[in-house]
Amino acid sequence: MSQVLTLWKRANALPVLGPAVGRRLFSLAFSQRAPYFATIRPRFVDIRPDRAELLIPKRRGVHNHLGTVHAIALCNGLEAAMGALAEASIPPGRRWIPKGMEVAYTAKATSDITCIAETDPDQWTSEDPDLPVRVRGVRDDGTVVVEGVIRLWVTPKTR
Repeated sequence: MSQVLTLWKRANALPVLGPAVGRRLFSLAFSQRAPYFATIRPRFVDIRPDRAELLIPKRRGVHNHLGTVHAIALCNGLEAAMGALAEASIPPGRRWIPKGMEVAYTAKATSDITCIAETDPDQWTSEDPDLPVRVRGVRDDGTVVVEGVIRLWVTPKTR
């Protein structure tokens, strides 16, 4: 099991603090590993193989000139969700690196945004090094505000 998935499971199982505090601690630790993610203050909701979900709180620090969540903050959230998914899903002996992102902005991001990344299990065992991760951001009312694909390059680890 990956370090990210192990830490996620441990954080959710903290007996004294409870899962809500454990998730908050995990989110802070994840943001320290890749400090740019801290700019959106992600709150992870779910991490498991082939799926990761986090929340970007709508606050002034992520607003654009319209007062909605900025497009780059949305992309940052999608990439954080994808990274957690990749770490939780990648088989031993393989490595990943993002190689591109294609997104479409479909509605105004007027609330907190839930960022979701998903793959299928068989994608990780394919010999094709190109792995598309489906991503989307959803408003509180269920409206998709951004959707797309983040392409990964998945190869064997070098020794």
